[in-house]
Amino acid sequence: MASHNLAHLVIDDLDIIGYSVAGEETVVAMPQLDVCFDVGRAPGEMISINHVLLTHGHMDHAAGIAYYLSHRKFSGQKPGTVLAPANLLGPIRKIINAWGKLDGNEIPANLVGVTAGDEYQVKPNLFVKVFPTKHSRGSVGYTVIERRKKLKPEYKNLTGPQLVQLKDKGITIDYPLQFPIVTYLGDTQYVDFSRLDYIATSRILIAECTFFEDEHSGRADAGRHMHIDEFAVLVGRLQNEHIIITHLTQRTGMTEIRRILKQKIGKECYEKTVMLMDSRNRRRR
Repeated sequence: MASHNLAHLVIDDLDIIGYSVAGEETVVAMPQLDVCFDVGRAPGEMISINHVLLTHGHMDHAAGIAYYLSHRKFSGQKPGTVLAPANLLGPIRKIINAWGKLDGNEIPANLVGVTAGDEYQVKPNLFVKVFPTKHSRGSVGYTVIERRKKLKPEYKNLTGPQLVQLKDKGITIDYPLQFPIVTYLGDTQYVDFSRLDYIATSRILIAECTFFEDEHSGRADAGRHMHIDEFAVLVGRLQNEHIIITHLTQRTGMTEIRRILKQKIGKECYEKTVMLMDSRNRRRR
């Protein structure tokens, strides 16, 4: 049932569409940014998005890769771009080739291997920054950053031709600004992400918090996932305007999750936090 009953959030001017339940499926798309974080089972709403940002290779996050790429060809779109941990590129190519043989048609793909610290341009002013996470070998997270240039104050009153003259002389008339729009952590154990400014100041944080009950802390450690106690420490150190929680376990009901969450992270933080799979965010096709 997963992909045909997606959540749909609107934050400021951005849509967040997806599905994320621990062990079942995770796919989170932001159409205006032209990115899809993980690909789950590749629901139809994601096919037109040009960039899939894969955090790791677990089935519930990566099973839709071949379908996503194949269906783009079927519908006459250019090959999709999949950013994935560099150590996964070989296995992904084998999967795509195998499906191509089963289907009887080659599946075109633009595969990009990434490691922590890499950047990739998705639009003229949008860049993806890659950072390490603590889940499986090579697992990563992504921050989408908007970059602009601003005119230096001393040149503010000059005319266009005067500015051109300065540029022709090799004078730098502007300075760069960057605005982290969204950070997607993917599956991860606790890491002090506040050490990375572009994560700490992202307008939107999309983060897993899989387990909530005290007796589930061992499960969190075993699966390299985040427990509410660790999540509370993490968000307390960040300055995000909006927080979206993904990858909830089905072992705990949503009413109990809301109660525990509010108790652990406090009223102020709770008011800017939403669970992606809260029934209030669901829509039917």
